[in-house]
Amino acid sequence: MHDAASQSSTILLIGPDAGFLNAVAGAAGGVHAASVTIVPEGVEQAAKRAEIDTAAVIVVDIDPRRRESLIALQGITMRCFGRAPVIVVADAFDDALVRWLLQIRVSDFLRKPVEPKDVLKACIRSLKATSSLPDDGSQIISFLSPAGGVGTTTLAIEAAMLLRKAAPKDSDSTCLVDLDFQNGTCADYLDLEPRLDLDEIGPHPERLDLQLLEVMFSRHGSGLCLLAAKGRPAERPGLDTGVVTRLLDLVSSRFENVVIDLPRSWEPWTDQVLLGSNRVYVVTDMTVPGLRLARRFATALGRLPDLRPRVIVNRFEQQLLFGTGLRRADVERALEGFLEGTVSNNYKVVREAIDRGLTLDEVKTGSNVSVDLKKILMSATADKALVA
Repeated sequence: MHDAASQSSTILLIGPDAGFLNAVAGAAGGVHAASVTIVPEGVEQAAKRAEIDTAAVIVVDIDPRRRESLIALQGITMRCFGRAPVIVVADAFDDALVRWLLQIRVSDFLRKPVEPKDVLKACIRSLKATSSLPDDGSQIISFLSPAGGVGTTTLAIEAAMLLRKAAPKDSDSTCLVDLDFQNGTCADYLDLEPRLDLDEIGPHPERLDLQLLEVMFSRHGSGLCLLAAKGRPAERPGLDTGVVTRLLDLVSSRFENVVIDLPRSWEPWTDQVLLGSNRVYVVTDMTVPGLRLARRFATALGRLPDLRPRVIVNRFEQQLLFGTGLRRADVERALEGFLEGTVSNNYKVVREAIDRGLTLDEVKTGSNVSVDLKKILMSATADKALVA
């Protein structure tokens, strides 16, 4: 057993199987920013322990057949709601149990037998989402825009391609996730068949694991993995927040880099996706209405806890000294400190890439769009791979 180094980084393990809990604690030995506390007793007895109030993440090993255990678990989730995520480990999950776990806001659930390192990974993901641990090398980058037609999907795809290119040639390092389940176009841009089956994972979230997810990836010739569903323009897929966050948890445990293309519409799960991202980019174009809208949007996003959105101005054109139109100084002034960078306007190259289902580099190596976006990505310390 390890004493807590600080209240903000304690992993609390609860359950009657002391051997299993000790194995998880042993796996956590290399995580210097987190300590582990073990409570080797059933959840009914442990539910009133004072350690629950100071833990950053709680793992509960339960017998789901015991009603008393489920009641005690619900008490812990209510006690920790909004402060510390709760992860459940059990030997069996059925549809009704999974639905109930999502309703009481359990962060994750793992089926036994499970490797201690996989339990630890789930803890690290939860701790990262609450800023209790420093980045472990993986990163999630989200792109979104308050307006359509500004090139958000193009920049998300190109960012994913740049991250993929920076990794070793044969590595499976980067995944692009299209969360616009209604009108997503990432698959169309890359000339790929979308394979994420919403009818499979929506009603049966308990079936969602890495093995099932593997068959739902579409793979581009560059080595980039895409997770996208077929668009449903005439309907609004109503996925539970818990299903979407579990989907992204699995993807982030599988890949070093995850790039997310978010829909314009604000979904029930949008804020959770943004809060779980390392970086959030708001994309706009170089127009006065676009800049004003981006500033208002970034200001609104900045009210979410610990979220620091940055704005990328796409299709930027440098004006001559005595020319008319917006200059960079005007852009910086309009965005009031939110500007992260600009991406040059190159309609011809971008259009050809979209129409042919190619990457920008395949159309023109070292295009100004790629160069500008790479500078933006490299400016963040999380992208160490791109600096090399």
